[in-house]
Amino acid sequence: MAFKMHEIRELIRLIDESQIEEFELDNEGAKVIIKKATGRAEAILPQPGIAGEAKPAAVPAAAVKPVETQAASVAAEAPAEPKKPADELDDANLHKIVSPMVGTFYRAPSPDADPYVKEGDEIQENTVVCIVEAMKLMNEIEAEVRGTVVKVLVENGQLVEYGQPLFLVKRS
Repeated sequence: MAFKMHEIRELIRLIDESQIEEFELDNEGAKVIIKKATGRAEAILPQPGIAGEAKPAAVPAAAVKPVETQAASVAAEAPAEPKKPADELDDANLHKIVSPMVGTFYRAPSPDADPYVKEGDEIQENTVVCIVEAMKLMNEIEAEVRGTVVKVLVENGQLVEYGQPLFLVKRS
């Protein structure tokens, strides 16, 4: 099975945003190796007509840097939101649980299941709060903090970016 170009670009972007220095994927004879130790990301793909031989296709690091999304530029131009209650903004115990990767946010393990957490729920450090699907892999996201869920910031099925806040938690 050959990899589609958009899949390879997504892999390069995910690896570039992570601290992974080398990544290798072998899928039914198609192999992708991505290295970024030299400041350049390389994707090694099998060449058509050459059995078992792969040539590196260098991709400049500038080509894999995150691009400002339209949503980010629209958010920068939007007027400031009305102030929230002072106790919610000034609370030093308010913690943001952020997405560790780019993917699709899911509040529950399946469409007909209850959400992992709701506003007002007490959570522990190892409580699974959601799933972020990336490249058809379901990644369970743990709270990493003890407290009470104050607000869910993302809609079910919404695409999320690396570092995007998902939940607000009041630490206990």
